[in-house]
Order: sequence, then C-alpha cells, then structure tokens
Amino acid sequence: MDLGISGKWALVCGASKGLGLACAQHLSEAGVHVVMVARQAAALEAAASALRNAPGAGQVLTVAADVTTEAGRDVIWAAAGGPGKDYDIVITNAGGPPTGDFRDWGRDQWLSAVDANMLTPIELIKSTIDGMAARGFGRIINITGKSEPDQVNGAFCAKAALHSWAKGLSRMVGPHGITVNCIPPGHIDSEQIQRNHSAAFRQDQIDHHIPMRRYGKPEDMAHLVCFLASDVASYITGTLIPVDGGLRRYQF
Repeated sequence: MDLGISGKWALVCGASKGLGLACAQHLSEAGVHVVMVARQAAALEAAASALRNAPGAGQVLTVAADVTTEAGRDVIWAAAGGPGKDYDIVITNAGGPPTGDFRDWGRDQWLSAVDANMLTPIELIKSTIDGMAARGFGRIINITGKSEPDQVNGAFCAKAALHSWAKGLSRMVGPHGITVNCIPPGHIDSEQIQRNHSAAFRQDQIDHHIPMRRYGKPEDMAHLVCFLASDVASYITGTLIPVDGGLRRYQF
C-alpha cells in the first residue's frame, strides 16, 4: 500500500529506542524524512545510523535535546538540514515518571509529570500546527498511556488530560486537513517495562490479563502510527486507539 507520505517531514520524540525508534524506522522506510529526538546523543546516533542504510529511506537527522525545555525545543527548530517548524507529522512520546505511592509525591513531582506528559506535547504541537494548516496537511499522533489506570501517578493523570485536549484540538483543525489521534500502548516489551516490572509480574499479565497472551513489540504500535500518519487515514481523527492485545476491559 502506498501511504502517500514519501517526502514528508516527521518529528519523532523519544526516538533512540523502543516505541519512538520503531516509529522512526517505519516512517523512514515509507520514504519520510525523519528528525529523531532524544536526550542521549550516542544512543540516538547509533540508532539513526542503522536507519540511514535502509533501502528507500528518507533523510534521517538526529537532535540530542530535552524537549521538555524551551531551549531544547529551540535546538530542534534550528537543526541543520531540517524543516525548521514546518513538520508534516509530529509524534509526541513521553515516558512516564517512576512508579510509586502518590502520597509520597510532592507538588514538584506532580508538576514535572504534567509538564513532560501534557504540556510538552502541547508546546510541540503549538509550534508546528500553523504550518500544517497553511499547507493543508498535518498528522499529530500522541503516544500516551493507559486510559484505564490501575494505579495513580502523574503520568496517567497528565496523559488523560492530553486525550481530552487532543479531542478538542481535532475539531478545531480538521477543516485544515490535520488529523489528531492518540495511541495508548499496553504492555510493550521495552527497557522501561523490564525496569519497572518483575519477570513474575510480566508473566502473570501474559497468563491472566492479556488476551493475546504476549507482550507487544514496538513494531506492533509503529505500524498503526505509520497508518495514522498516512494519506489513506485522512478520515480518522479525534480517536483514542489502544494497542494492547486486548488488555483494557472496559474501553469500547
């Protein structure tokens, strides 16, 4: 299937590994020019090197920056060889804060979670959306988190707020050819999952909670991201599409 996005520019956050890297890889293979952003320069460049050698790949640029800061975002807009703020596709992808008891969290920890998981995506979108509207094409895809949380932390709360904000935004910008969608991943095998959850917990989830009886792979979600970013998904907007192997029980 021709996705119709070869030659477009995509900004992919958290792109040095896991979900972000898988998204960057699949977009690049579709001929999209990708700017990969992450904090760790060495890991980011190593990941990008592999993508540049793929047949038919678009340009692959890297920016080592902290997107949660204004200074970091300015580095992205000023990247040599990049499109400035004229991105056609924006993939926001913030990791959650460490797990723990909310009663142990202070105000600064809550605000940090909201800043990373809600306000940072909004700032990235705010900087790029007018250009999308002027060109009549835009794809905003927020990789978020569970909308059916089984615990309380700042990331869940902030990402739930982002879901609501994105829905409202989709109605504002739809007339300009821009779609806005959110993807809350389920249990995707990653460094973060392995760090935060024991092997016994992961196996229990597979045996008793995930109907597909496995953890997802980053590629499982990246395929959906590429589809939503494409020209053939132009009538899909304002949606929340979980990629979780059926984990969520009550979301219809």
